[in-house]
Amino acid sequence: MGDRNISLIVVDPGHFHAALVQREMFDGLSPLVRVHAPLEAELLDYLDRIARFNTRAAAPTAWQVDLYAAPYSASRLREEKAGGVVVLSGRNQAKIDLIEVAIDAGLHVLCDKPAIIRREQFARFEAVLAAAAAKKLAVADMMSGRVGIMPRLIRSLTNDADLFGGFQTGTVTEPAVVLGGVHHLLKTVSGVVNRRWPWYFDIGQQGEGLADTGVHLVDRVHEILFPGFALDYRRDVEVIAASRWPTEITSAQFEQVSGVPAWPAELQPWVEGDRLRYFCNGQVDYRVRGIHARLETVWGWQAAPGRDDTQAALFRGAYCDIELRHGAEEHYRPELYIVPRRALDAEIGQWAQRTAFDLPGLDLQRCGQDWRVIVPDALRIGHEAQFAAFARQFFEYARRPESLPARDRPNLLAKYHVTTKAVALSHRAADK
Repeated sequence: MGDRNISLIVVDPGHFHAALVQREMFDGLSPLVRVHAPLEAELLDYLDRIARFNTRAAAPTAWQVDLYAAPYSASRLREEKAGGVVVLSGRNQAKIDLIEVAIDAGLHVLCDKPAIIRREQFARFEAVLAAAAAKKLAVADMMSGRVGIMPRLIRSLTNDADLFGGFQTGTVTEPAVVLGGVHHLLKTVSGVVNRRWPWYFDIGQQGEGLADTGVHLVDRVHEILFPGFALDYRRDVEVIAASRWPTEITSAQFEQVSGVPAWPAELQPWVEGDRLRYFCNGQVDYRVRGIHARLETVWGWQAAPGRDDTQAALFRGAYCDIELRHGAEEHYRPELYIVPRRALDAEIGQWAQRTAFDLPGLDLQRCGQDWRVIVPDALRIGHEAQFAAFARQFFEYARRPESLPARDRPNLLAKYHVTTKAVALSHRAADK
């Protein structure tokens, strides 16, 4: 492709993550963005966010929009010049259709999670990834959390053989890896409700909890346990059990967060009286290369004042555990702890000394028998900055397809094997 600018094509930007990809300008990326979307509230929200990026006081962007405001047509995507990047962030049910069309047209795909939400879509996903590899096209889901400081530190700690001693294999009663997150449906930004469109609550469109936010949890497990390793979902992954349960939302709450005063027809199958049973919660137990992991994703209605979404993680090693805590003692701010099983003061000190060379300000604090890793604010980049960092790396892959790691395709398959199989198993468990 040489050094020419890559074109960006945004299709149906139904989620604000589409706009976050354009939080800043990127070298080698054309400022003219082609947008295909029906003239609906989601499109107006996207355009408003891009306008705010362009007019902000600090480091304004300079995006130009070539808009085709009409219902999506596959034929228009096929007319785009090969080598561009298609951004997908919205309704999840049809993403596999869009990915197939984009790859057939010779376009790279940067897709918000999840790429697929049902087990029946998995074979198509495997086939389209094979087609993309044959055409040297990059396909990725937006795993912005990978560039955060906490995953980086956890990888560093668990890879230290003298300190961590390798992962335990774990059991059903005591998994070697436990990850969980609590998200909230009603959020306000600058005093304004962050709108969730009515289709967001349709699990046929959005997907259930394990298929949606569960993607991030599985990605975190695989990236920490086996960094740089290509997983084979047929041989390396065994999904053991899964469950699902709803968060109930009243009609008044639904109107508050969606702006729609009545239940849409597509939500009626899950409405009982004045409440919507939204199946956004789930738990899965599975083994990856013999290591037992348990993941749980939960959605509440609204966080208590002064709080936000929370996350927690536990990684059991031979010599110590690594824990991410996000509770009251941490003032609802994620903090990392080393929990020794034996005397490790020397090893912990050596790890901190080595790591501080690359991460200025990193320090340790003794908390009883545990050690807290002091992570300064300067190292904690926010959600929007993480998206920009991930997008920058993806655009580099699009410019130089040969730089795309060979492990990306098998690891995408391994991840969505877990999430879609977990959803299928959770339905069988509920039917028993």
